[in-house]
Amino acid sequence: MSQILLAQNGSVKGFLYDRENGEPLLFTPVFLKGTGVGTTTDVNGFYTLNKIPPGDYKLVATAIGYDTASAEITITNDNVITQQFTLARRAINLKGVNISAEKATQRTEVQVSVQKITPKDISMVPAIGGEPDLAQYLQVLPGVVFSGDQGGQLYIRGGTPIMNKVLLDGMVVYNPFHSIGLFSVFDTDILRNADVYTGGFNAEYGDRIGAVMDITTRDGNKKRTRGKISGSTFGSKLLVEGPIAKQKTDGGSSTTYVLSLKNSYLDKSSKVFYDYVNTNDGGLPYSFNDFYGKVSMNGENGSKFSVFGYNFQDDAQFRDIATIGWKSSGFGSNFLLVPKGSNMLMEGVFAYSGYKIQQQEASDKPRSSGVNGFNMGMNFVSYIDRNELKFGFEVLGFRTEYTAQTITGLKSEQIENTTEFGSFIKYRITRDKWVLEPSMRIQYYASLSEFSPEPRIGFKWNAADKFRFKFAGGMYSQNLLSTSSDRDVVNLFYGFLSGPENLPSEFNGKAVTSHLQKARDLIAGCEIDILKDLDLNVETYIKDFTQLTNINRDKIYPDNGTYSNEPDYKTKDYIVESGKAYGIDFVLKYEHKRMYLWGVYSLGKVTRNDGIRTYSPHFDRRHNINLVGAYTFGEKGNWEVNVRWNYGSGFPFTKTAGFYEYLNFANGLYTDPNTANGYLGISYGDLNQGRLPDYHRMDISVKKTLLLSEHSEMEILASLINVYNRENIFYFDRIRYKRVNQLPVLPSLGVNMTF
Repeated sequence: MSQILLAQNGSVKGFLYDRENGEPLLFTPVFLKGTGVGTTTDVNGFYTLNKIPPGDYKLVATAIGYDTASAEITITNDNVITQQFTLARRAINLKGVNISAEKATQRTEVQVSVQKITPKDISMVPAIGGEPDLAQYLQVLPGVVFSGDQGGQLYIRGGTPIMNKVLLDGMVVYNPFHSIGLFSVFDTDILRNADVYTGGFNAEYGDRIGAVMDITTRDGNKKRTRGKISGSTFGSKLLVEGPIAKQKTDGGSSTTYVLSLKNSYLDKSSKVFYDYVNTNDGGLPYSFNDFYGKVSMNGENGSKFSVFGYNFQDDAQFRDIATIGWKSSGFGSNFLLVPKGSNMLMEGVFAYSGYKIQQQEASDKPRSSGVNGFNMGMNFVSYIDRNELKFGFEVLGFRTEYTAQTITGLKSEQIENTTEFGSFIKYRITRDKWVLEPSMRIQYYASLSEFSPEPRIGFKWNAADKFRFKFAGGMYSQNLLSTSSDRDVVNLFYGFLSGPENLPSEFNGKAVTSHLQKARDLIAGCEIDILKDLDLNVETYIKDFTQLTNINRDKIYPDNGTYSNEPDYKTKDYIVESGKAYGIDFVLKYEHKRMYLWGVYSLGKVTRNDGIRTYSPHFDRRHNINLVGAYTFGEKGNWEVNVRWNYGSGFPFTKTAGFYEYLNFANGLYTDPNTANGYLGISYGDLNQGRLPDYHRMDISVKKTLLLSEHSEMEILASLINVYNRENIFYFDRIRYKRVNQLPVLPSLGVNMTF
């Protein structure tokens, strides 16, 4: 009898689109009027409502800044209805501030340590160099530590950059940030959404133990050709998008394209506009070129197929420190299938990407590293009542190359081919008061013949209308490691290694039986709606890095029979470490009409143990504060001001104890110490026992928008980096006893024209 009753229900599904350009509307509420049945769209604009009793209903879709759309539907027994919506933008819409993506899913998703970022979110931070950028927004997220304006990288809750998985339309990107830390490789204007998990992510993601950035791009305008031209004192950009086969009806089929080209000429323009900066060095030594292209074929039922590719290049020349250049490129395809009469979605991706970096240091010999390979996978999503079942698989294959030679002449190199296979299953159970999301991933590292079972779980309890408790935890593993050491104060070289064999046989008295890096994550927190427009989010975390692999900076002998009696830490290329990261993050957010305020305070501690000593890695920052404000004003809301202030306590560093002449006895016994020319050797103090000065900086930008025609507008944007010219340390040259600072006060002016 119960099975018969279960069949007396129906479902409705569909997609929501923006009528102006045909792009899907994300995180938008859809509900049956007069009932308690509702949901929100996902990143593809897809929604589904299940277990609806037979009858007549009014289905409503509504989004801020859009007119409400509705449709009369009739639900019959065991039937699936498809209903698409296209929402028109309101004719009068003052440009107020509203970050609604997170609010829309607070009660129905676990949302532990995840930020859903849209281009509107990114525009809240000051637009440095003429345009807002994802790199600038990521720096204000809770738990994120940014190591500096020059050569900076993101360190998330005790993890290093190599522990962060970056996906662009499902394709692996190995380095998403340029040498000048103000810019990422991504064009904000082509982004649809970015999900940033700072920890506790479910089994859908594998092969990383730190964080995940899952970035999706727009398909392109389905109605008309449009574009954007930008120019500033920092760089320029060209964006063009439009239909190859135009969409003839709302929600109809189409073929679209997107092309984006970014270029920085700061190394040249700085000699004109910023000649007071590093005058002896010939300006600011940064330049880059970014290209991204995509073609999408969209079906009437929401199914689509896309092909895409990118080419990113970066060059930086830090005089007396290092010269760095890297190239990154890739191509791939993905698809979304929506079977008729079913509440299931199928997604798939196949991509190939590569990355190559070279560095020449002033006091060392050249280093180079490269990684290239493919990733492919399929996911299946089934909506069962109010619950969601997702399962799938992923296959990765890549090759890593690394070559380095120290000043003593010891050469280190590695070439490895790696294959990995992962499968996962996730089930989300949604009830009125709670959401439970258990998941399981099985990761197999074929080249190492190692299995890694990784259970994970997420939970949210809606204790009250304005209070929610959440929890997440899991086990994680990865094969990739960085060619940078956690001991280095400045990491300019960002290369890759995999599955090294040259590991110590023991660590802390126990046999080393795995070549993987492993971690366990526990996170607990709460969300409090203090007022209608004021929210507080608190999360505390413990991350236990049970096994890490690091470059051995203490190696002084070759690993051969001659030195077989020497301890491993003097002969091995790599060392095994463990580590812990503890912390608590507070996020206070206020948004009302034209005002947006965001405040983050993070308290954290990170330690590493190499079997000999316990030390703090160079990115261990105890206190980190980010304050962001945005205000829109003017009669038509066409003025906007954005401000950001960041404070961070000092990073650890190793003090210099003294200097000496180092002889490498290149001629063996025939070397004459009285006549041979030695190198300047440095005697170091205890590892990372010093602390650099505190870091703080304020940035501000002001934007004026001019409406030129129905489809064209101009933005004039002025910004100021480091408003009060704080001298924050970047690097200290031990040999010359010279301090090199981060960027001084830098004004910029930019003009953006859309058409």
